[in-house]
Amino acid sequence: MALTQEQVLNALKECYDPEIPVNIVDLGLVYSVSITPTEVPGASGEDVKVDMTLTSPGCPSHGDISQSVQRRLFQLPGIADVKVEMIWEPAWSPQRISPEARKQLGIE
Repeated sequence: MALTQEQVLNALKECYDPEIPVNIVDLGLVYSVSITPTEVPGASGEDVKVDMTLTSPGCPSHGDISQSVQRRLFQLPGIADVKVEMIWEPAWSPQRISPEARKQLGIE
């Protein structure tokens, strides 16, 4: 069974910015997810690419968040490779935060 974008996003909801108690999906840091048949020689499965951003370009948690995304996605069955691409345009803004996360953070 092929991996779905919903499965990837659900897995990413277990990844957090260590400075904000909201997962990276609800925080609006994940811009897109693509799933393609693997291009890794000799491997089977799928490659996942996550385009995401951070709350600021100088975020000190850049490496930790990227590693957390990779570790979590490699736990999904059938993943051959994971790439995390940091995107700075459009810049993140609080408007990207989901309604549920807004309630959690007390910003409505």
